[in-house]
Amino acid sequence: MTIRVVCLLAVLASAFAQVATAQMKTEAPPVVAGAKPVSVESIKIHSRAIEGNLEGNAVERDMLVFLPPSYRKEASRRYPVVYALHGYFVGAEQWSHEIHAPQTIEGAFASGAKEMIVVLPDSKTVHNGSMYSGSMTTGDFETFIARDVVSYIDEHYRTIPERRSRGLAGHSMGGYGATRIGMKHADEFGSLYVMSPCCLAPRSVGPPNAEMTKQLEEVQSPADSAKLPFFARAQLAAAAAWSPNPKNPPLFLDLPTGEAQADVLARWAANAPLAFIHQYIGNIRRYDAIAIDVGDRDGLRTDTAKLHDVLDSYGIEHTFQVYAGDHTNKLGDRFQNHVLPFFGANLCFKAGCR
Repeated sequence: MTIRVVCLLAVLASAFAQVATAQMKTEAPPVVAGAKPVSVESIKIHSRAIEGNLEGNAVERDMLVFLPPSYRKEASRRYPVVYALHGYFVGAEQWSHEIHAPQTIEGAFASGAKEMIVVLPDSKTVHNGSMYSGSMTTGDFETFIARDVVSYIDEHYRTIPERRSRGLAGHSMGGYGATRIGMKHADEFGSLYVMSPCCLAPRSVGPPNAEMTKQLEEVQSPADSAKLPFFARAQLAAAAAWSPNPKNPPLFLDLPTGEAQADVLARWAANAPLAFIHQYIGNIRRYDAIAIDVGDRDGLRTDTAKLHDVLDSYGIEHTFQVYAGDHTNKLGDRFQNHVLPFFGANLCFKAGCR
């Protein structure tokens, strides 16, 4: 494969650089006295939406399900569900460590948040991230979350199978996923919590990077991709999700270079929530509650504030908080003391809330 590559788009570099340098450096909040244990189930589900993908991403997907303390004791009780989406480079298991689950889930319930089921689906791919988008190259991870995962959980657990009893949250790439999927699938979810979302705005490319060009020219297989430095691999993840090309083996993607640059950048821009949000205002108005947060030392703060500004301009009720922290260090505190209490206050905990 002969390709020239440019610097990683600024929107990706800002998010992925912080992931690379701060991976797993998250602070656990203090243990809440008297917290009761939750049950954790590690399962696999088959995704029809990912079948036939050209990358060879697994169709049997990992998923962690956290069942509240009362789930085993109250056999007739049904629960709302929160779906929490991980960021780039990590999967469901590592994401659970970043948010310090199950400790933070137990702590949230012990501190007064109503009990709910918490689901962490795995959307890691050959290039370490699906972008929660749909392409022939990666498979349709948007539909995987919005349809396959939701359907499976409703069929196998005692849920309240209604949109107002489902919450969607995500951090970084998962924050992008919560924004994208939330806008497009308001028929499935009733409340949204967007944490430090990446990749919100369309960007242009930077100056050429000869070293990255050489690295990507040598990629002929997923095994080669696994040896790439962090930024080069992230570039491939974005291209696989947003500019797939089934006629361009072995990676089946187009990069924003050469004669194809304008076309590819247009395709990437079409996947930027700040570009397409105006098409989905009617959907967004359907949500019972929306929350957005970002750290004051997070490189994604500017674009996150723009998302807040757009919602504000349309008079859409939501909360927006800039807290003291960077991209990852406060994840445990945010999940325990903000995310789960938010859903506890806004999800429907009884049948018939349509």
